[in-house]
Amino acid sequence: MIELVSASRCIQCNICVNVCPTNVFDKVPDAPPTIARQSDCQTCFMCELYCPVDALYVAPQVDPLDAVDERLLKEAELLGSYRRNVGWGRERTSSAQEDSTHQVLKLMK
Repeated sequence: MIELVSASRCIQCNICVNVCPTNVFDKVPDAPPTIARQSDCQTCFMCELYCPVDALYVAPQVDPLDAVDERLLKEAELLGSYRRNVGWGRERTSSAQEDSTHQVLKLMK
């Protein structure tokens, strides 16, 4: 579930607002988007994948966390971690070829 939009990292591009399939965010003039409908989040990670500055944190849990501490998320390198783990973004290596489904499909050719 979406838990954080980092005000210190966000560049107000509103890409997250545009890619969210369940309309979780609201645009805010001259400010980062707000998480307006957190309960509508389906934990698809699309917003985190498309955020060019790793300003979002989507927790893998489908229920909201009790508390979110941005400082701790930064220290644990969790902001944008899904995007980093799948190798999405500049100067990152895609891990798709390591995926077991990809390996099976390659053998079937």
